[in-house]
Amino acid sequence: MRKLLVVDQPDHFKLPIEGVGVVSAKAYLTQPEFSQLPNLRVFNLCNDYRYQSKGYYVSLLAEARGHNPIPSVKNLQDLQAPTLFRSVSDDLDTLVQKSLRKLKSEEFTLSIYFGRNLAKQYERLCMELHRLFPMPFLRVRFIKQKKRLHTDSETWTLQQVKAIAFRDIPESHLDLVMEAAQRYFGRKRYQAAKPTQYEYDLAILVNREEKAAPSDAEALEKFAEAATRLKASVTFVDRDDLHRIAEFDALLIRETTNVNHHTYRFARRAQAEGLAVIDDPDSILRCTNKVYLAELLQQGKVPIPKGMVVHSENRQTVGAILGFPCVLKLPDSSFSQGVIKVRDEAELKVHLQKMFAQSELVLAQEYMPTDFDWRIGVLDGKPLFACKYFMARGHWQIYNWGSQDSDGQSGEFETIAVEDAPDYVVRTALKAARLIGNGLYGVDLKEVRGKAYVVEVNDNPNIDHRVEDLILGDEIYRRVLSHLFQQIEQKS
Repeated sequence: MRKLLVVDQPDHFKLPIEGVGVVSAKAYLTQPEFSQLPNLRVFNLCNDYRYQSKGYYVSLLAEARGHNPIPSVKNLQDLQAPTLFRSVSDDLDTLVQKSLRKLKSEEFTLSIYFGRNLAKQYERLCMELHRLFPMPFLRVRFIKQKKRLHTDSETWTLQQVKAIAFRDIPESHLDLVMEAAQRYFGRKRYQAAKPTQYEYDLAILVNREEKAAPSDAEALEKFAEAATRLKASVTFVDRDDLHRIAEFDALLIRETTNVNHHTYRFARRAQAEGLAVIDDPDSILRCTNKVYLAELLQQGKVPIPKGMVVHSENRQTVGAILGFPCVLKLPDSSFSQGVIKVRDEAELKVHLQKMFAQSELVLAQEYMPTDFDWRIGVLDGKPLFACKYFMARGHWQIYNWGSQDSDGQSGEFETIAVEDAPDYVVRTALKAARLIGNGLYGVDLKEVRGKAYVVEVNDNPNIDHRVEDLILGDEIYRRVLSHLFQQIEQKS
């Protein structure tokens, strides 16, 4: 497998490694040839990994292209959740205390380069931390704390894990970096942290105040009833219950998900603790960013509306390529929010300016008017339900959040048996869902002149009482939970 280092400024990158190519982040993100390269592993050494930065998008699109990035977006998100990385690294406590016991200071910072440090006594600790957080360059901070009040007994605590840029490495460390890089890139396998298993129970994550939750109160009760019939205990949890995840054996998320959000932290924490999860963190990553999803579907040869990824240097070409009207989408928008139809160059300029303030990249697609969108529910690679969602009254989308009339905020629906839906719509939906995983998905499609085009794949599709469950009834809840519980059995 070929290796590619993606950096901000290749001319300033002074780490030549035989057999490894170097390219700028700008080129990797914007030049079409990189999306077509097969059998490639990307090592992301950008200076900034923040959400929706260039470094973030390098890892995101590398995953969509099958380039197996190091670090992955999952790894990047882990560093944003202090409670998560502390819990994941709890099993390292004995090693931490042993490695740092001779230090007299109250604080200690460990620099880790591809799993190594200048001091050999910290080598095992560095390797374990790198296994948990597979970032090229890490800076890990520990502090000394009293074990209990009114005692002199002290223990070292992991306080912060931070990714650092190549430019921030001291010159005196570069020889070690070179040696560590040679060893690192010569490896044939890149291990991930092993999950841990815990006791059996089911948690359902909800937000009772959410305006457009993926399941209404009646559907949530249906899930609870189905779980009871399947001999599982049920606890409804909310965003404040992250610390309780280890109490459960499975997590069902029934709150709108996003990567930069507590729902992702719940999914990632649950996975790290060994729970079975719907929505799993990989599905959240793949579905909630429209730039990633468009690239993934295109690579998978799934029909999608004509579109382009817009950045600061190609923004002038949108009208010529897509025509007007066209649709602009913020990468992490949901429920039609952050999705704008622009009618001309003037509107395009205004809305792109606003979107670029939030994200380096924006997805633009051709406007494809239809009376309704299909939603095919998919579970474990098989169709679960089929719905038509009609456009809100007098609007071009299913949801019209600008409507003052609550009845006019969403359109009508029609639920039909899966076997009555057009075969090509169902087949296209299944093809799209297979690119995401084997979980629960809602594939949105437009049907135009006998062909289906995938608009979106939702990792957290609506299952509401008397809507999506209209055909299957209680069976739809049983199927979802049975699939979740099968994962528990496979782990045991």
